[in-house]
Amino acid sequence: MHLSFDWSAALRRSRQPAAGEQETCRHAWKRFPYGDRVYRYGGSALASNWCRLHRGDREAFPEAGNLAELLRANPALLVHVPDPAAAATQLEEAWRAYHAGDFSDAADRGLAAGPIGAVVAAKAAVVYASRLEEDEACRSTILRDAVDSCAALLEIAPNWANAWHVHGMVLGRYSQHVPVVRALAQGMGGKVRDSLQRAILLEPRHAEAHVGLGIFYAEVIDKVGAMVAGLTYGVRKEAVVEHFEAARKLHPQSPVVLAEYARAMQLAGCGFVPGEVYGLYAEAAACQPADALERLDVEWARGEMG
Repeated sequence: MHLSFDWSAALRRSRQPAAGEQETCRHAWKRFPYGDRVYRYGGSALASNWCRLHRGDREAFPEAGNLAELLRANPALLVHVPDPAAAATQLEEAWRAYHAGDFSDAADRGLAAGPIGAVVAAKAAVVYASRLEEDEACRSTILRDAVDSCAALLEIAPNWANAWHVHGMVLGRYSQHVPVVRALAQGMGGKVRDSLQRAILLEPRHAEAHVGLGIFYAEVIDKVGAMVAGLTYGVRKEAVVEHFEAARKLHPQSPVVLAEYARAMQLAGCGFVPGEVYGLYAEAAACQPADALERLDVEWARGEMG
């Protein structure tokens, strides 16, 4: 990796709309539907609740010592963080917006911080696109732009577990919105798997990466069938269960883990009876959400229970 990597140019390229496609406008993103101030962590509240909020992705709180460690592990980031104290403040505000459900603001603040803010920006984009955006074309554009910015991030932060995680996450979501033949031809599946596995290699306690792999395997089985999935892609139904059980052990009270587990079981047909799937949704619905994403998944689980 080289220190002269041009993040600004890479980001500009990622924002170039495809032929016949309008550029995404975050000002038009919908508001979080469950209250503006429910999950706001002002002042020291963000730091004191950080472990609970980031138990799933193991992201370090954005303070000077943690940023210095991240920069030592990824020296190509150094040139993009001229003022670590200012960067820490920017990241705090971006994460506050993300947890509160201000996904547009979180994405803007994250990208304004440069590559060090790309993780929070990508997470805001994928949550908004997959949970709140109803227009298919807009959803696809948001995810494609996030995929491009995450790919650029990997060029300069190859030792950041969450750089790999968000790349696998957004690419996995994006691949759901393109034709199966195109996704397979472009090798999206292998890239999703490899990125999420790399995240776990760098951070073995990464519950969200295990969830991502469980979702990925379930989606492959659903699209091509269990036999083809096993023979061609090495995907087994048992692996879906293994990854979600690992995620449950790492983050047992997460409605995100539970609700996605239930959906994955339905997609992959892993031998669960309807009552067991219902039970997972019921567990998710009974969780106390800590932020906007968890609230969205609690409401989703409640909806699936009828």
